[in-house]
Amino acid sequence: MQSISQEKVIAHKISEIDRIAEDIPGVIIIHNIETTEVVYMSPRGLRLLGTTMEELKSLGADYHKKYFNQLESEEYVPKIFGLLERNIKGEVLTFFQQVNLIGEGCWKWHSSAVKILLWNEDGSPLLIITVATPLEPTDNLSIKADRLLKENEFLRKNQQRFNLLTRQERRILEQLARGRSSSEIANELYISVHTADTHRRNIKRKLQITNLPDLIEYAKAFNLI
Repeated sequence: MQSISQEKVIAHKISEIDRIAEDIPGVIIIHNIETTEVVYMSPRGLRLLGTTMEELKSLGADYHKKYFNQLESEEYVPKIFGLLERNIKGEVLTFFQQVNLIGEGCWKWHSSAVKILLWNEDGSPLLIITVATPLEPTDNLSIKADRLLKENEFLRKNQQRFNLLTRQERRILEQLARGRSSSEIANELYISVHTADTHRRNIKRKLQITNLPDLIEYAKAFNLI
């Protein structure tokens, strides 16, 4: 439970941010680390989400589940915890995230920056502030962020299958993705054509794929090419 003096410090810090919020080209969100609730969101953000501060506070930790893509947040949430653990004054964490805006009917990409805003008397983080700037669907950054999300989703979905491949099979997967034939792979790796063909079949079986485009997707996702 927070003391009255601590609540006053928080209220004062929030009032400072609120005075300039409409001048900032983005949405400002302030989280209380101890209660996990949103204690402030700039008017622009409330309008975009179609909500009120009372509703946000009532959601508690569920605020994140309601408005943010949970699959994609698995990438940046651990980084935020890392920021808090390091507890370095002035450190800024940046990442892309998808937000469910009112009336949009789809996820909207944002470029977000987070830092610790206020500390407890013992030096532990108390408040963090986020500034989120929307990206237009046609922006290069938005397109790249969408591609990155799909690649990360592919990695999570197929990591266990890829781990089944031996070191030699990964080398052959790379060669196959580059369009090399079994005879070319055999010459490159000093193995027989029969052995190269056997590895090819084993790779397709382990990865549960049947065509070259799928092989290329694996090779790209796991940085073989």
